[in-house]
Amino acid sequence: MARPEARSLAERLAGVSAKRRARVLARLSQAEREDLGYLWGLWERDNQSEPELPWRTWLVLAGRGFGKTRMGAEWVRRMALADPMARIALVGATMAQARAVMVEGASGILAACPDDERPVWEPSLGRLRWPGGARAFVYSAAEPESLRGAQHHFAWCDEIAKWPFGPAAWDNLMFGLRCGTLPRAMATTTPRPVALVLKLAGQEGVALTRGRTNDNSLNLAGRFIAEVEREYGGTRLGRQELEGELIADVEGSLWPRDLIEKARHAGPPPDFRRIVIGVDPPASVDGDACGIVVCALGVDDSGYVVADATVAGLRPEGWARAVARAAEAWGADRVIAEGNQGGAMVESVLRAADVNLPVRMAHAGSGKSARAEPVAALFERGVAKFAGAFPEMEDELAGLTAGGRYEGPGRSPDRADAMVWAMTELMLGKRRAEPRITVF
Repeated sequence: MARPEARSLAERLAGVSAKRRARVLARLSQAEREDLGYLWGLWERDNQSEPELPWRTWLVLAGRGFGKTRMGAEWVRRMALADPMARIALVGATMAQARAVMVEGASGILAACPDDERPVWEPSLGRLRWPGGARAFVYSAAEPESLRGAQHHFAWCDEIAKWPFGPAAWDNLMFGLRCGTLPRAMATTTPRPVALVLKLAGQEGVALTRGRTNDNSLNLAGRFIAEVEREYGGTRLGRQELEGELIADVEGSLWPRDLIEKARHAGPPPDFRRIVIGVDPPASVDGDACGIVVCALGVDDSGYVVADATVAGLRPEGWARAVARAAEAWGADRVIAEGNQGGAMVESVLRAADVNLPVRMAHAGSGKSARAEPVAALFERGVAKFAGAFPEMEDELAGLTAGGRYEGPGRSPDRADAMVWAMTELMLGKRRAEPRITVF
């Protein structure tokens, strides 16, 4: 708990302008600033305040850097202090992300609590225990069944747009959110038009908070804001990631969001008969991403996307080593790399990384969309599936259109291209003689 003098200063600062407050804070010692940091009411903006009751679900759709994680952590802290008997669910896209962001992160629960209020974190049990008795339990949305049967008073659900099997995880959580007189769930996320987000955003009775990255400009580096505005301002990705807009599917998308959700495989995939790695090498020697995607052919003759090992910002020897590591980790029998731009160089770089790497160069005689269309048809027929969630790749796939436009994130759909090459090899190999794709 903050010292009385800190609370007194906080009360005086609460009524002054943000600029004057910043000048006063700049004169304080590090210890004094840390003491004030635990007084969330001093820092909380109007668009971060909890909505007036009654509500069962509070949905926060906001751009990156808005302060969603701190909002969630402070809400959990408040619920834990208000109800010593509270059982709280903390649900992330994966256990690792829930732990790293929601619990241990710079804006997570442990960081938000002063020493005398800080819960004991038991990572082996995935449990937080507050001094007053409240407890919180960490769950992974990748395992919806783990939420079946558990009962809670409150729940904080982070980055629900990245949840694999989002609707199933949410439904199981809701069935168990039945303790106390007013059980509630808070969901924080950067908006993406996935099934769960669309469902909640349009649901009657859901309290909705929206926000932009720039709303938190006083706590973000000016250079960061200037750079992302210059790079992404006005773009579809910028509207989503910075402005917090919930944007519908791209018209003519080859992979609309509902197709992606329907193609998500529930449970462990079957045994594999083949494993192939698709590689979309970067066009420049540094800076661009190298798409590296692992796909497998199951014993059921279906193709599965099983891993995204894409790397960015590496020179040729760096991304070639990443390809070699993925091939070794998955026991791949083939690496398919696009060779339209410097094919001989790409092949030599890959072979230099691992002399035994089974490399095959592929040369495209058509555009990205034309190559992707027959692969998209495999997903529509249900013979190609996603064995998990791959948010960055899925955003790129959703931006590929039948008309040849690309309206996804980044300058190029590196991950999507790599997946298309791998699936083509696995599922459409007999069509290699067709003029659109010639494989050497």
